[in-house]
Amino acid sequence: MSHTHARPQDVYELIEAVRIGMLVTVREDSEGMRARPMAAHVKAEEGAIYFLTDVEGRKDDEVQQDHHVCLAFSDPKSERYASVSGRASVSNDRAKIRELFSMAAKAWWDSPDDPSIRLVRVTPTEAEIWKGPGRIVSMIKMAAAAATGARPDLGENAKVKMG
Repeated sequence: MSHTHARPQDVYELIEAVRIGMLVTVREDSEGMRARPMAAHVKAEEGAIYFLTDVEGRKDDEVQQDHHVCLAFSDPKSERYASVSGRASVSNDRAKIRELFSMAAKAWWDSPDDPSIRLVRVTPTEAEIWKGPGRIVSMIKMAAAAATGARPDLGENAKVKMG
């Protein structure tokens, strides 16, 4: 894995492509962390990643107790991955909820006017991304490395200051 330089925009583009990521929060009892899959809404111009959540869930309580979160995005098919650390906040910004509400959100709520919808805003502070050469190339490189005893170069890795 070689190290390269990456920009915040590279991180946002990868998240937009993957779309579903794991939101990791500190549990309410502070006995570890909890991860759950969430649909990400990227607003690079705002320096933010948004998620819609339900007030009945624990995410909003956990974020209000400890605003440090981690996001993980994975696209194994193209061998692209991102890990984002940041600060989260919860709001009842109805205008932003209406803006982000989509057909996918209809699986959870009837309309953007449902009073139980809350908005989680994550402001990234740092990120790390990995980009591989693709599955077939990786398999060829691993086979060649196994035959020669060398370590395979399986792509690029970059740390990114987000804010």
